[in-house]
Amino acid sequence: QVQLVESGGGLVQAGESLRLSCAASGMLFSFHTMGWYRQAPGKQRELVAVITPGGTTNYADSVKGRFTISRDNAKNTVYLQMNSLKSEDTAVYYCNTESWGVPYWGQGTQVTVSS
Repeated sequence: QVQLVESGGGLVQAGESLRLSCAASGMLFSFHTMGWYRQAPGKQRELVAVITPGGTTNYADSVKGRFTISRDNAKNTVYLQMNSLKSEDTAVYYCNTESWGVPYWGQGTQVTVSS
């Protein structure tokens, strides 16, 4: 059973940084593309960043140059380093992967940026 557990969210001021972590289990982590999504109140869930097994990354335009996704295959963990946070980054952040065509989501971690 695939499990994803996020951590690292919190309340910060605009301009500050946070690092989110997502620990995966029940899967061959190094073989999977991992993603971070976010959902703000009243809005649809949106893709923030993805990283392939080979380390190729892709980002939403709104976070390019500020956020960095990375992975540690030895720890079965994917990270999202978020710098220069803005109030519009406030959302619940979710970790995501797919296994055999089935999507899996973590429980989410709240990020709140005060201006």
